[in-house]
Amino acid sequence: MFFRYASVASAALLTSSFPAQSAAADESLFGSSKLLATPGVIQVEGAGGAGLSTWAMISGYGSNREIGASAHHTYVTTDDFTLNATGVTVGFFDRVELSFTRQWFDTGDAGGRLGLGEGFNFNQDIVGAKVRLFGDAVYAQDTWLPQVSAGIQYKKASEGAIVRAVGAEDDDGFDYYLTASKIFLDKSLVVSAAARLTEANQFGLLGFGGPNGGHSVQFEGSAVYLLSQDFAVGFDYRTKPDNLAFAEEDDAMAAYVVWLPSKHVTVTGALTDLGDIALQGGQQGFYLSLQLGF
Repeated sequence: MFFRYASVASAALLTSSFPAQSAAADESLFGSSKLLATPGVIQVEGAGGAGLSTWAMISGYGSNREIGASAHHTYVTTDDFTLNATGVTVGFFDRVELSFTRQWFDTGDAGGRLGLGEGFNFNQDIVGAKVRLFGDAVYAQDTWLPQVSAGIQYKKASEGAIVRAVGAEDDDGFDYYLTASKIFLDKSLVVSAAARLTEANQFGLLGFGGPNGGHSVQFEGSAVYLLSQDFAVGFDYRTKPDNLAFAEEDDAMAAYVVWLPSKHVTVTGALTDLGDIALQGGQQGFYLSLQLGF
């Protein structure tokens, strides 16, 4: 397994001394020194993680002396809806991550049934920041202590009048999260869990808050197994608030396969279940994401 091979290299790094000053001076500011797959991918809201959940790792392959960056496009299609998301992330010295993502949610035929017009779009901009607080998911293999990060996402939905008409209190809001992740190199396994304080309805596309409540703590969990150097399989589960009176909001889950031909290209395909959306019944579908970066 890839992580088993990587554990040999990481052990060597752990026991070696820091590079000499002259060698450090020759290092590029922009680099890709992290082990393949260890930063995860870019999740649907733009943060480093898995498809639905946020990980504690900083996105990009830059080490603690480097800056790493990536761009992604994600396509999700369900029984009645389509979501596209495009964004960029930058990781600074394996400590701070900044991200921006734009989402387009196409209601398709369901838009007509909802009185919005066929193909009506809800859009959303998401600006995020994540800071690694302590721990090292890769190199702290001699302890159970995970890597822990804290993050914030500001979300702005496009259709303020409509989201208020369906019961949302606002068309913008903040998510706050605390996430812990651990990589077990000798088992080729990544596990992660996060607590998210949010009032976002359907990830924020239907506004924020409502008659049933406001901010609440929700759970995100993820497990990924490395099949080989190039392929991984994983599962995500995410709870969501249920703030709107007109339609119940269900939890979301995804089972996925990740192809990693190199550090510069990552392709993720998944089967998703997003639950009932806007009285249109259960929404199962397919998720495809392409990520380019270093």
